[in-house]
Amino acid sequence: MISRSVIFLAASAALALAQDRAPVEPKSPPAPEEQAAPVKPSVEKIDETHFRIGTITFDQKTREIRFPGKVNMTEGQLEFLLVHENGKLHESLLMTDISPTALNLAFTLLRYPPSRELYPLPNDPGAAANVFPEVSTEVRAAARITVEVEWKENGKIRRFPANELIQHTVRNTSMPAGPWVYGGSEFEDGKYAPEISGDIIAIFTSSAALINYPGKDDDNDEVWIPYPKRVPAAGTDVAIIITPFSKNQPLTKP
Repeated sequence: MISRSVIFLAASAALALAQDRAPVEPKSPPAPEEQAAPVKPSVEKIDETHFRIGTITFDQKTREIRFPGKVNMTEGQLEFLLVHENGKLHESLLMTDISPTALNLAFTLLRYPPSRELYPLPNDPGAAANVFPEVSTEVRAAARITVEVEWKENGKIRRFPANELIQHTVRNTSMPAGPWVYGGSEFEDGKYAPEISGDIIAIFTSSAALINYPGKDDDNDEVWIPYPKRVPAAGTDVAIIITPFSKNQPLTKP
């Protein structure tokens, strides 16, 4: 059972961890600051293992997280898998109206540790660039997740790994199968970054996003597009489903 004290401690720990991390300048301009509103998520118990925060549901036993979204675009270059509806819609496959703060609380309560391995540390003048934090193998493994997308089509449920809905324009293949990395995002000037930017799941690495793609070409914003004929029509209601990634999968970039 998740008690009020556990929720408070988990949220406090998430806040402290994020505040300890130095910010990395996002590569895309943030959404207007006035779009961000104070968020005070509360946790509602559904049954013995299932809980809800707003429209986000999660299972304490399986550690699955599920929330609603919509298909945002079916053509054009992608930098994001998912953004908030007030975020960078011109470069995201999906959009959602959930609170990033609430999503991060669900991750924290399910004991997903954030891994900051993808974000370069700030460097002093004259120091080596692109130095990354050291992250233990245990944290790297525990922070890796599978992201899937589910929707109804002609009365049937269709469910795909998110990777299969994204195409590499040079190789003309879908994004390689593999995990995404929960990084937890960070705070900037006392504000939770994704509440301002709208970045939630990034393909092109964003330190403001909660989740990032760790594979090859995660630093290339010109090679990813929606996979033709696999992605349903724009406006289609979908569910985004997050589960732990299998521990027997490789942790290196494909």
